[in-house]
Amino acid sequence: MEAWIHQLLHWLALPQFGLSTVFVVSFISATLLPLASEPVVFGLVKLNPDLFWPTILVATAGNTLGGAVDWWMGYGAHQVVNNYAHSSHHSRAIRWLEKLGPKACLLAWLPLVGDPLCAVAGWLKFPFWPCLAYMAIGKFARYFLMTGSLIWAFSGIPGI
Repeated sequence: MEAWIHQLLHWLALPQFGLSTVFVVSFISATLLPLASEPVVFGLVKLNPDLFWPTILVATAGNTLGGAVDWWMGYGAHQVVNNYAHSSHHSRAIRWLEKLGPKACLLAWLPLVGDPLCAVAGWLKFPFWPCLAYMAIGKFARYFLMTGSLIWAFSGIPGI
């Protein structure tokens, strides 16, 4: 198993594969599938410090496009579901989201609730481009802060 992990790390370290891997993993992790992209982003930056900014930007692009897919899924779901029975919690959440509008998509970076939030934004028919812009800002901030913090935290530990 150690050889497999070593080979995977070697593969991720290659810039021609590493950035595309970051894009794919970031895209998939932004959909409703449970996958975390931060370890891949951190691993590539740790192995190739000169790729910090390209990695952050590629991860942001992949994650934002995944959020856009969530938005479209929510938009499509709204077209199908017109007579949904609303609970009081659901109604409160919808009112809160409608009050915030596309700015709620700044929270798309949050674990567990961020991806469904993008789908709900589409379901509520929030304007696509402002939602996409807010998603991108929030996701960029997450990748920048998370990766920068991890690089700083592990900079003095040999072998990491």
